[in-house]
Amino acid sequence: MSFSDLFGSGEHLRNLSHFAAIVNLAAVDGEINPKEEVMLARFARKLDINEDEYARVLENPTAFPLTASHSVEKRLERLHDLFRIIYADHEMDDEEAEMIKRYAIGLGFSGEAADGIIKRSVEIFSGQLSFEDYRYLLNK
Repeated sequence: MSFSDLFGSGEHLRNLSHFAAIVNLAAVDGEINPKEEVMLARFARKLDINEDEYARVLENPTAFPLTASHSVEKRLERLHDLFRIIYADHEMDDEEAEMIKRYAIGLGFSGEAADGIIKRSVEIFSGQLSFEDYRYLLNK
């Protein structure tokens, strides 16, 4: 039985691989903490991951291959999800930084684009916005 026979195809398969990447990031710094568990449950609902799939992903998240998206908007949404889980404990360690860069490249961003997006996202998620950016976001 193939992977797609087990889990379906198309968008759901992409959601499942994305959820597995989120679980990998949550677990990269050791045990999944309670804040990360809450976020994982929320992402599972958002991505339409059922209880059986949830358990399988938690058991072995590396068994689910990463699938790229052709839409830049979708890739950015996926990275945003990952930054939310990374910053559930209010910090990003070196392992998480390396993993999110690999994930960004796997989604289809070039190494240079991934570096720029990650740098900017860290500034946003860690609260290091410049006043100009703050004002821009308030006026948007």
